[in-house]
Amino acid sequence: MNLEQKISEELKKAIKEGNQVRLDALRSIRAAILEFKKSGIDREMNEEDELRILNSLAKKRKEAIELYERGGRNDLAEKERQELDIIHSFLPAQMTEEEIRTFLNNIIIEIGAKSPSDFGKVMGRAMKDLKGKADGNLVQAIAKELLSQKTV
Repeated sequence: MNLEQKISEELKKAIKEGNQVRLDALRSIRAAILEFKKSGIDREMNEEDELRILNSLAKKRKEAIELYERGGRNDLAEKERQELDIIHSFLPAQMTEEEIRTFLNNIIIEIGAKSPSDFGKVMGRAMKDLKGKADGNLVQAIAKELLSQKTV
């Protein structure tokens, strides 16, 4: 079952349950899928497209949470958090910080990175392999930390 079918099924359930937050989150996913379909791309949506859509929606929720918290609107921040959890439920399980650290160490050894100047090589390889499995900002922070230790 592809993402569009899963969302349709979940929408039906949310309507029956009367769960407004879940309904809002699912509708935003469906809207993003429809937007993709109408974008003029002459092909079916693949798993990579689905991951890109879900990650984009998750990123928007994270940014909104941060803005709402800065503005003192904890009620709205909480709603965004709930929607973010729902979006995450459709994404593959995210890697832990320790798993990312181990993965990046292996890449650094494999490509022979020796300093922070090799950051681009490490990140290029890492994000290709970790797409949808790890938060890009976390991967970036860990990669910088590990490479800065290489110069010592």
